Amino acid sequence: MTFIREDVQQLLAMMAAVGGPKMHEVDPATARMMYLQMGAIAEKPADPGVATQDFTIPGPAGAIPARSYRPANAAGDGTAILFCHGGGWVIGDLASHHSLVAELARLTGFNVVAIDYRLAPEAPWPAAVEDAFAAARYLAAAPAALGFPVSRLILCGDSAGGNLSAITARALRQELPIAAQWLIYPGVDMTITDGSMAEFADGYVLTAAAMTWFAQHYAADPLHPNASPALSDDWDNLPPALVFTCGLDPLRDQGRAYAAKMVAAGTRTIFREAPGQIHGAAQLRLALPSAQADLEGQAADLKALLA
Repeated sequence: MTFIREDVQQLLAMMAAVGGPKMHEVDPATARMMYLQMGAIAEKPADPGVATQDFTIPGPAGAIPARSYRPANAAGDGTAILFCHGGGWVIGDLASHHSLVAELARLTGFNVVAIDYRLAPEAPWPAAVEDAFAAARYLAAAPAALGFPVSRLILCGDSAGGNLSAITARALRQELPIAAQWLIYPGVDMTITDGSMAEFADGYVLTAAAMTWFAQHYAADPLHPNASPALSDDWDNLPPALVFTCGLDPLRDQGRAYAAKMVAAGTRTIFREAPGQIHGAAQLRLALPSAQADLEGQAADLKALLA
């Protein structure tokens, strides 16, 4: 019998009762609005004690919108987090992940910069990857406009953002001072169709049909390591990693496998899985109180990883 947390059961029942079209049944613009509406209902308000500032980062196709998050207890050691949001490379933006990123800053005590990378289908693969690379390089250069020092980077993201963070950590590890990669239920293998992808194909928020819809719009080469980093043949000297998965997530097995490959290659890795939890829980912490504890556990794991 599949274990489902009580708060997760309640949310899934509520969503099933609401009915209506699914994100993968509408156009991208409508799906983006639906994503924001879901967050407005199910996400906690952002912590007002975290100061924010909007700015732009020079990118390969123009300015990349960005937002810095400075917690009241910001560490002065130059550690900064670059956050790439999830949403299948098609939906999501600075607004959809605002509360989550503020909470990451509060829990870790690190300054965080979130980016609004280009989305598909308007800008298909590898546009998002290129923007992530540009943002990492910009942040590592510690420009005066940031207003805070940067001497080491933590690359962090959820879902598609975890994909971009893993790819960036791999590609730029010899170029930039990357201290860690924090991968929150990452999508790292676009070729997988069995295992948890089949077991949780429907009924657990993220569906196999939605994954197909995202992939069609993103139009990536699924065998390329800059789309499916799990398929890379380069595993030497990757930055230390924190990998978080959820027990009811179609992406669960690929996150597990990615962590296992890093461990086998000798990368310092902390793996945490939340049993009975669903994909996207970190943005649903009002509806899913248990997801707050999951996030707090990850923040503690990050501190241990960096120690």
